[in-house]
Amino acid sequence: MRPPGALRALVQTIDVLTPMVDDPHMFGAIAAVNAMSDVWAMGGSPEVALAFIGFPADVLPLDVLREIIEGLRDATDEAGCAIVGGHTIIDPEPKAGLSVTGSVDVSHPWTHRAASPGHAIVLSKAIGTGVAVNAMKKLACPEEVQLAAIASMRRLNRAACEAGRAHGAVAATDVTGFGLLGHLRNVVETSAVSALVMASAVPLLPGVRALAEAGMIPGGTRKNLAYASNVTSFADTVPEVLRLLLADAQTSGGLLLFVPEAEAAALVRRLADEGHAAARIGSVVDPGDVAICVE
Repeated sequence: MRPPGALRALVQTIDVLTPMVDDPHMFGAIAAVNAMSDVWAMGGSPEVALAFIGFPADVLPLDVLREIIEGLRDATDEAGCAIVGGHTIIDPEPKAGLSVTGSVDVSHPWTHRAASPGHAIVLSKAIGTGVAVNAMKKLACPEEVQLAAIASMRRLNRAACEAGRAHGAVAATDVTGFGLLGHLRNVVETSAVSALVMASAVPLLPGVRALAEAGMIPGGTRKNLAYASNVTSFADTVPEVLRLLLADAQTSGGLLLFVPEAEAAALVRRLADEGHAAARIGSVVDPGDVAICVE
């Protein structure tokens, strides 16, 4: 919901996904959470949305379409965001997403330009959904890993946004298709700083490291690592599989929050108390020879 009393500015975003799970209701819900996360990553509140769905009406029954729509609606209802219309097309591959309009406090918007040396970097969700979804598609994902990944993708980033605002966050990004390192690169390059990341501190979804070691690495993750490696140095002690996971292409990932050093521990505790797999994963430092140093 919109915080009272502050002068607000409108923000807009759009995102559309193809199915990552077999359950059409859950697919719709995750697509909605993923789309709204762009507004939370600005420090804002999603308020109204237009739905977009591509649907193979000649292949799948309309009950499936109904379930996708209900999933979209359930997630937006939980977020306090109203779906006010939308558009559906016949498409050989199902697709679902939202165009979201929200608002931000004009005096405290989060951008990619505001990270400064001395800020702590806090991640609000564990990573590894790309590996988990790839294993699901190959029918090689253990049930406990599948359930953990789906729960993570379905979790709203609203609480992480509210916690970040309460603890003085000045910059943020959501972690989605470019992976943790790719989205971190966008922030540090735009802010003209560097970042130190402690690989062992980055939370991983349970079981995804074993899946990655078994070869369940999506092609997008490998491309992400190549993109990030151009500006990243890795300590020799960081194994290749962990480097790949740090670049894993996420669906509906968490927020990467840049907060004052003194607020980091309290922010992590608050998020943990609210059920988030949050962690302080690094620091913003003065610009150096590389944008990101992973130790």
